[in-house]
Amino acid sequence: MVNCFQQLAQALAYGPTVLATVTSVRGSVPREVGAKLVVDVNGQAFNTIGGGAGEAKVLRQAKEVLQTGHKQFVDIDLSGTPQGQTQGICGGHMRVWLERWQGEAAKFLVQTILHQLHQGQSVTLVTPLDGVHDPYLADEPVSVDAAIAFVETLEPPPTLLIVGAGHVGIQLAKVAALIGFQIVVQDDRPEWANPEHYPQASQILTGEVEGAIAALAAHQNLYAALVTRGYTYDLDALQQLLQRLIPCRYIGMIGSEKRVRQVYGAIAQAGIAKERLANIYGPIGLDIGALTPEEIAVSISAELILVQRGGTGRSLSEGLR
Repeated sequence: MVNCFQQLAQALAYGPTVLATVTSVRGSVPREVGAKLVVDVNGQAFNTIGGGAGEAKVLRQAKEVLQTGHKQFVDIDLSGTPQGQTQGICGGHMRVWLERWQGEAAKFLVQTILHQLHQGQSVTLVTPLDGVHDPYLADEPVSVDAAIAFVETLEPPPTLLIVGAGHVGIQLAKVAALIGFQIVVQDDRPEWANPEHYPQASQILTGEVEGAIAALAAHQNLYAALVTRGYTYDLDALQQLLQRLIPCRYIGMIGSEKRVRQVYGAIAQAGIAKERLANIYGPIGLDIGALTPEEIAVSISAELILVQRGGTGRSLSEGLR
């Protein structure tokens, strides 16, 4: 979502821009409610709402909205039925709202959204569907008729704190950045924790792990991967992470079962409640037979997606065998 609004901010610097938002879906469709497409003043598109003929239809209408400013819905039929105009065969329907953003007020709104998301805070964006009023931010949760306005909570990008800047951490940063995670790295060894090894990182913290975790105290969507060089480093990080007022979405701990059990035992002796351990995944990653740092990074990233999106971790072909 941050990338989409960054694209919107860049496009607005050159002129009016259309933002296309999926507001409702029915049946099997390629993108979810809230998915967005940005179309700049030159008609160039950024991001996607699913591709194919359905997206092409939205792009045609977006160019018209750029000229007229007339806000409108576009309905995409993906049912594959013989009757009517069909834009695909996924099996469902999508409704997309097209709105032209322009001027200083729109730029300010986008910058406000980006600022809050980068601070790790969620934002509630209300888009009136009356064709007259402009989008605005709500300070409190809003409950309105879906026919009157589209209300969405924009979540901050998931932040992955990588504790331990060794070989696995280097490869994990690459893969996790590709799947949309904001990367923060902590290690007390600047010869490892540096921009050369971690060009993807938004922050590289070479102080103690306690300070690094405190710096992320306000982040609402924090994931942590403990890929340290030893048991005591895991324990220090885990104790700090478990005391966060905002619980981590995920804490993964690398190592053998013996090493992980040692950490669990030490945590139990420290008197930390068992329910606090619910979001700990140790040993870290999905069982795909990973051996190399690159393979381990893929295994961990797959588990991050599973936690973020939901899933079983089973092979998709299992049901057909």
